[in-house]
Amino acid sequence: MDGVELRQLRCLVAVVDEGSFTDAAIALGVSQAAASRTVQALERALGVRLLHRTSRVVHPTAAGVRVLARARVLLRGVDELVAEAAGGQARLRVGHAWSAFGARTAEFLRRWRAAHPEVELDLVRHNSPTAGLAEGRCDLAVVRAEVDRDRWAHALVGYEDRVLAVATDDPWARRRSVGLAEVAGRTVAVDRRTGTTTLRLWQADRRPATEDTADVDDWLAAIATGRCVGVTPRATAAQYRRDGITYRPLRGAPPVPVHLIWRPGDANAALHAVAALLVELYREPTSARPHS
Repeated sequence: MDGVELRQLRCLVAVVDEGSFTDAAIALGVSQAAASRTVQALERALGVRLLHRTSRVVHPTAAGVRVLARARVLLRGVDELVAEAAGGQARLRVGHAWSAFGARTAEFLRRWRAAHPEVELDLVRHNSPTAGLAEGRCDLAVVRAEVDRDRWAHALVGYEDRVLAVATDDPWARRRSVGLAEVAGRTVAVDRRTGTTTLRLWQADRRPATEDTADVDDWLAAIATGRCVGVTPRATAAQYRRDGITYRPLRGAPPVPVHLIWRPGDANAALHAVAALLVELYREPTSARPHS
């Protein structure tokens, strides 16, 4: 079996990210035929098919998804090694599916730059249950759902209250707050993939109707029409202030735990520095309130 080369991994990532061999070849500065041969060589080296190819679409196989995630991590590590050797900044990518750290995001970034100027920090939005960590898109991720503790190292950094999102012309938009039990009479927009709202919030005999949404933008659009309401952490209200959407405090709902997750065995000290800073911020009182 031939050895795996970095250029082959870069080509695989480029094909998936660009969506075709033609666009990947342009991005890499090679011919389409060369890009195709490079991926074929990688498939031979690994002994598995990595891509489904049709005349219109190229997308990864199940094995390709796994290889792609590892390839992103390896390539990022190599790029960071080169940058550090050349005296450049190290880079840390923090994934999030919806709202990063809400009202705390700007203060977090400000304090991070002041305390760790040697490590550049990027926020990466990726709509998956691990906010891009499993896909190799980031080095650590903020999640507001149950953590697979067998797979990921994690730290609980704090809790966030839940709020209710309604259309601005909804009668509930004029109220100071709404009770969780009242929401059972409405249709609730939910993102089953990355959202924090499930029917377990309500008693089994008193649960609302639901409408599935694909991501936060789809969720906001469903609420703005007035056909749905939404239950979400307060961070969403800070991150997504939209015309046509009003947020109100939600009474009787349990708070949402906020976790950081990363790969077990990752010895990067910056991961723990991020966790420590966030614990500090979540312990401080915040003046953030839901905004319409």
